[in-house]
Amino acid sequence: MRQIVLDTETTGLEVSQGHRIIEIGCVELDNRRLTGNHYHQYIKPEREIDQGAIEVHGITNEFLANKPLFAQIAQDFLEFVDGAELIIHNAPFDMGFLNSELKRLDSDAPALEDRCRVIDTLVMARGKHPGQRNNLDALCQRYDVDNSQRDLHGALLDAEILADVYLAMTGGQTTFQLSENDSSDGEARVERIVRLPAGRAPLPVIQASEEELAAHRAQLEAIAGSSGGKVLWQDS
Repeated sequence: MRQIVLDTETTGLEVSQGHRIIEIGCVELDNRRLTGNHYHQYIKPEREIDQGAIEVHGITNEFLANKPLFAQIAQDFLEFVDGAELIIHNAPFDMGFLNSELKRLDSDAPALEDRCRVIDTLVMARGKHPGQRNNLDALCQRYDVDNSQRDLHGALLDAEILADVYLAMTGGQTTFQLSENDSSDGEARVERIVRLPAGRAPLPVIQASEEELAAHRAQLEAIAGSSGGKVLWQDS
């Protein structure tokens, strides 16, 4: 299954007030594995960014002055996400802005949810943790996901963090518990997502020597003999 974890940054909070997208960040998952493929684009919004928004994401009007318009990047973006399952935290916000941009280009353009299935991780988190804080930072703390680089919001960084949170939140129990009292916090433990450094050397494969193989065969024969031949690795 191809999934795209997506986040946007905008000039302000309300698409109904004419606010626009200024950054799109996407990372790709294939069968719950990060592929390394991503889509990232800054966008010139053709309007001023609210000061409150700048304080959140740190993106300024000056920085975006020479960036492409949404019309110039729309096709590449659609080709990247087309047919995938989109994973978004607070999906109505991002989808509202994306659909607004698409409608600006073509009033008859299909909504993005007609091209892609959408999973809202905020709805998912509220279902799993009712009555608790479920913003991205809170989920990082709850699922032991590293967000130490998140001083300011950024679409690509937040998409990467959300991918880790989503995998942890949907990964289920990964440790054996012998009783209900084994968990100190009453919740099933989940795997911790650890990123391996890019460009790392391949893991060495060490072959067993002939002496080691002979010792292994002897050990198996000894076990088979002591059990009367009732072993799983031999044909009955």
